[in-house]
Amino acid sequence: QVQLAESGGGSVQVGGSLRLSCAVSGYTYASTKCMGWFRQAPDKEREGVGGLCNYGLSTYYADSVKGRFTISRDNAKNTVYLQMNSLKPEDTAMYYCAAGGNIWRPLVREAYDYWGQGTQVTVSS
Repeated sequence: QVQLAESGGGSVQVGGSLRLSCAVSGYTYASTKCMGWFRQAPDKEREGVGGLCNYGLSTYYADSVKGRFTISRDNAKNTVYLQMNSLKPEDTAMYYCAAGGNIWRPLVREAYDYWGQGTQVTVSS
């Protein structure tokens, strides 16, 4: 009964910040498994943004967001976060939380087994 629920999306101006949250339940963490954040813009494929693996000891980022986005985990709250700073119009997309990825392919869509319903992020110029 794995359930993922995203929240925190919205509209922001260029250069602004947003913090997305993913509430996680029913999922068993392991050293080789990952939580991930993906995004999908209209008419584009879903792409990996960030991965959190090995209970949070390892993190991975797409080149397009490196230095601007940070993925983290609060174990006590069973929540995974994506802090997004210095937002650009090209960051506009539906953002999805995912679970079950593996540490060898932390940003690969096909490696993940469970998905949330998504939360919209819109960055206006």
